[in-house]
Amino acid sequence: MRLNRAWIESRIPHHGRMCLLDEVIAWSAERISCRSGTHRDADNPLRAHGRLGIACGIEYAAQAMAVHGALVAGGAPQAGPAAAAEGAPMAGPPADQSPAAGFLAAVRGVRFHSLRLDDVQGDLICDAVRMAGDANTALYEFVLRSAESKLLTGRATVVFDAALSPSRRPGKT
Repeated sequence: MRLNRAWIESRIPHHGRMCLLDEVIAWSAERISCRSGTHRDADNPLRAHGRLGIACGIEYAAQAMAVHGALVAGGAPQAGPAAAAEGAPMAGPPADQSPAAGFLAAVRGVRFHSLRLDDVQGDLICDAVRMAGDANTALYEFVLRSAESKLLTGRATVVFDAALSPSRRPGKT
């Protein structure tokens, strides 16, 4: 089941132009693949000096990990019997009930296979695989690619803090 940009924006803290992902194309309890064409946008919020450097690909991967966290926390839309047989959650919390906030704590082993993202003609595909984790942390490996060309690879550590979820931040009622 593909999930569109509106669904993504309802589940991660990035909205408007800062939501870099267009679509979830596949996911399971261990992995996610997302598609984006926002790297070609002249008004991409990560552009500097008219360019979108390859290091910005880490933000694309981080957003894919955030979406994966929302999905495995039970934020998937109603799914049919086939999805249930594959182990996907059948339903999640209401849209106004967010999963625990996640923070990118570290990236390691990052390899750049290109210099820029804005000159990539095709859509970006971000594949992230949760390698380990518990209720407090997650370790992901990620690949940002276009077609079959790797652009960026690495590992990321995400730390979850339920006390800082959007519904519990100061000023929220």
